[in-house]
Amino acid sequence: MSRSDYLFTSESVSEGHPDKVCDRISDEIVDLFYREGPKAGIDPWQIRAACETLATTNKVVIAGETRGPSTVTKDWIAHTARMAIRDIGYEQAGFHWENCDIEVLLHPQSADIAQGVDALQPSNQEEGAGDQGIMFGYACRETPELMPAPIYYAHKILRLISEARHSDREKVLGPDSKSQVTVRYADGKPVGVTEIVVSHQHLVENMTSHQVRELVEPYVRKALPEGWISQGTVWHINPTGKFFIGGPDGDTGLTGRKIIVDTYGGAAPHGGGAFSGKDPTKVDRSAAYAARYLAKNVVAAGLADRCTIQLSYAIGVARPLSIYADLHGTGRVDPAKLETALMDLNLSPRGIRERLDLNKPIYARTSAYGHFGRAPDADGGFSWERTDLADKLKSHLA
Repeated sequence: MSRSDYLFTSESVSEGHPDKVCDRISDEIVDLFYREGPKAGIDPWQIRAACETLATTNKVVIAGETRGPSTVTKDWIAHTARMAIRDIGYEQAGFHWENCDIEVLLHPQSADIAQGVDALQPSNQEEGAGDQGIMFGYACRETPELMPAPIYYAHKILRLISEARHSDREKVLGPDSKSQVTVRYADGKPVGVTEIVVSHQHLVENMTSHQVRELVEPYVRKALPEGWISQGTVWHINPTGKFFIGGPDGDTGLTGRKIIVDTYGGAAPHGGGAFSGKDPTKVDRSAAYAARYLAKNVVAAGLADRCTIQLSYAIGVARPLSIYADLHGTGRVDPAKLETALMDLNLSPRGIRERLDLNKPIYARTSAYGHFGRAPDADGGFSWERTDLADKLKSHLA
């Protein structure tokens, strides 16, 4: 039996969190290949990147498989990583953009994988999926962006603080931070916050939790809807009492370890595949974007108040093996008919890349504060957040 009154919690982490530093570097390298490939005469459809990053005390290791312009050298990749670290804001003794050692271990993509993916191989009529797997997309009416409220507001808190830090309004706050928001639901709708957690790195060593709260509380209040914070709301600001050593100097980071932060904060299923560092032939990324696009358009069309879409793929096979739609009892259309209508769309890796225009350097901006619930950019970034399919779905199914 579904519950209408409950508490639900989601967390976010900032771009300076060790894992997010690695996500940013990996996605900057994907963007680098997409920027430089066409300049070297390489068709963007032929670019491949699977880039993993590890970061620890003044050390970054970049490994993976790529296919792209030979002009993108290891030195250029290391420089790209260094500039990303500088932009995030790391200039501390244990992790400094200028002084950290960066090792690049990228090598060409496996020919065995390539032959299952490339559209021009004799065995393939169309580009196949880069791997097997399951991907989920989700949308709901809890926020105007059709995202679950807990993860949306957890992101918003840190994003506002980050903007203040980058503009030098909060010079004593460091790049590394985490947030967590517990939302109270009544009659199935979010109505308030019972617990707020913010752990934020500070650059003055002897700062107290109270002093940090004085700095971050205005941004928390600005992020949350009016009336959601009450006298009963419990605050946990730097609950350990000190957060001076931050980033990869305090905790080793790896690409792809924040998959729930990247998606729906635990409010929806996750197929398990990370996004950052992967070009869009990898359906872990592109099909998850497509599933969000479909779910968001279903809700935007008024066909349901909540929608979960699952897609599945096999390596080297172009068409999805299955599509599943769960409308969570809120649907105004037969889910089976919806699945048939969605399957009629071209959800092959190539079809997704064409519809969402993914062969572009648009990925570094996704590496923090969520891949979903962001406004589409003028240059095509976050194209999966468009609702341009809603009218077609509504006229076909409503």
